Amino acid sequence: MRLKINSTGRIRNIYHRGHREHRVKNNELTEKVIGCAIEVHKTLGPGLLETAYEQCLAREFALSCISFKTQVPLPVEYKGVYLDCGYRIDMLIEESLMLELKSVEKVAEIHKAQLLTYMKLASVKIGLLINFNVKLLKDGIERFIL
Repeated sequence: MRLKINSTGRIRNIYHRGHREHRVKNNELTEKVIGCAIEVHKTLGPGLLETAYEQCLAREFALSCISFKTQVPLPVEYKGVYLDCGYRIDMLIEESLMLELKSVEKVAEIHKAQLLTYMKLASVKIGLLINFNVKLLKDGIERFIL
């Protein structure tokens, strides 16, 4: 699903499933997270490593009182056994929103597949793929819903 963001970082034209209260909470959380990402991008600009954006975004979330975890281990369940294959979720926001951060020239289909697979493995319904290596951050954000 393609994310539509206006110049103030507000989301528009997004399809959600479920209860209205749940949709509003998800929208508000997603808007706050995007606002934090825009602030980081405005301050740093494109061209840094993914880890720099992750650390700055973590600081921005802390300043905004948004609960988050970074580099969350993601085991793979295979035939009833959980295997540590070294996968890590870049950022998990309030246990309900997954962020996959990139700083690449162009987002590839494999990056999208990675986020969707991680979302399935972690049973997280909403994910944002954020590529900081763009002139305008709104052009580097895609939202995915399972």
